[in-house]
Amino acid sequence: MTHDKRPGTVVSVSRDDLHRFSKPAVGSIRLLAGIGVEGDSHAGVTVQHRYAKKRNPLAPNLCQVHFMAAELFDDLVPTGYTVTPGELGENVTTAGIGLMTLPLGTRLHLGAEAVVSITGMRSPCSLINGYQKGLMKQLITTDAVGTVHRRGGIMGVVVTGGVVNPGDGIRVELPAGEHVPLGVV
Repeated sequence: MTHDKRPGTVVSVSRDDLHRFSKPAVGSIRLLAGIGVEGDSHAGVTVQHRYAKKRNPLAPNLCQVHFMAAELFDDLVPTGYTVTPGELGENVTTAGIGLMTLPLGTRLHLGAEAVVSITGMRSPCSLINGYQKGLMKQLITTDAVGTVHRRGGIMGVVVTGGVVNPGDGIRVELPAGEHVPLGVV
């Protein structure tokens, strides 16, 4: 397997035991293999997102951990939006990694033990506009040739559990073989 040499850091970690839009930042989170973030409303073997659970409650949970790049928050400031870690519902806010460019199956090694396999991109939903009016247009854009660009973070499943703290390092392990771009999960 190929290893990416870009440095990465955990900026903040968040969880919420209720299905609310934002998740409060906490001192640490515990990732549970095959489950997700201990104590988080989206933890489980099967899908826990309310809209997806209504469609197919037995579907596998490909969205156990939500990652968002802190660099996005900086990019939003000139457009008039202020966002801080956890406010867009992510569990792990990162710095130093181009999350949206990672291929399917990338493994993120967080801190001393935890490993998460990336399953796809999060597609921001209209609830974002309820949080800050017009913000969704900043997170889903279309370029001049009609290509849609999503900036709502990425999702993954926990392969190896462990505690994750702000300040922990992140090591990127790229998958072997052809790199498949992330789709929406």
